[in-house]
Amino acid sequence: MNILLHWLISALAILVAAYLIPGVSVTIIGAFVLAVVLGLINITLKPILTILTLPLTVLTLGLFSLVVNAALILLAGLIVPGFVVAGFWWALLFAVVLSAINLLFGQGWKL
Repeated sequence: MNILLHWLISALAILVAAYLIPGVSVTIIGAFVLAVVLGLINITLKPILTILTLPLTVLTLGLFSLVVNAALILLAGLIVPGFVVAGFWWALLFAVVLSAINLLFGQGWKL
């Protein structure tokens, strides 16, 4: 039950973030699929990329992790058919807004 609630909250956060950012569009079904895809990407690829980019992240005082998040969102945009991101800067803004919305919903700093 907890995973289902987390999935629903993530999909709602994606819908709200896509509504707020003009360079991102998502369908309702695309938001649910994107919640699953972003979860899988965060479990598999993000730890590997975090370790590989650790020197840059330390050098930029953690700001490079935003670039990694934006790249993962662009990757998810290629995978999920109902989710479109206009470019890198929109993906970066989407990552920041999505993190803030997840923080407001009580899920912590998750992508």
